Amino acid sequence: MCVSTWRQHTGNRPGVWNLDRDSRSRRPKCTEGGGLARIYTVLQSRRAAIGAVPAGRDIVGAMDLTQFVEHHGGISVIRGGETVRSWNGIQYQAGLSAKNVNVRHLSMNVATVPPGGVAYAHVHVGFEVMLYILHGRVRHDFGDRLRQSVENAAGDFIYIEPGVPHEVFNLSDAEPVVAVVARSDADEWSHIASYDRDTGAVGGIVAPE
Repeated sequence: MCVSTWRQHTGNRPGVWNLDRDSRSRRPKCTEGGGLARIYTVLQSRRAAIGAVPAGRDIVGAMDLTQFVEHHGGISVIRGGETVRSWNGIQYQAGLSAKNVNVRHLSMNVATVPPGGVAYAHVHVGFEVMLYILHGRVRHDFGDRLRQSVENAAGDFIYIEPGVPHEVFNLSDAEPVVAVVARSDADEWSHIASYDRDTGAVGGIVAPE
């Protein structure tokens, strides 16, 4: 899979349907290899244009996330919160995970997909994800070669089973998508594999930068 311009999906009714990939293509067909690791490198070069994550703070793993946490003898707290990092086109707050609290099986965060943004195709290996949409409209293309699609808006809950390929699109060019994200994995992005929507091939685990 390669990074290329995709055509915004507009005008179709909300809900779930099967995709006709010939008539509803979001991106020109490409044969260039790479997967999510390459996509992330390209996205890094575009962060300045988005402007939501301060320069020098968008490298996953480079920040000490314990600095945001108050520990109170069995209860840990992050007060307020701001976007401090990003990965695969999604911007994140510090959140709670094994990076900053004594958790073993859970992580939680607030995610923002910028206007017109895309979180490129991937698979959650061995962990579940639940989302609650706070703001905006989002589409998940999912399943074998991402032929199915579902749209959601503010107030909706979403559950993604382990192993389901998906790609995430912000349906607005003007408004961000903001969602609460909970994972049954304390390591956040450590068990995510790339996915090629053209061939249906699952790639290797994409290690955080």
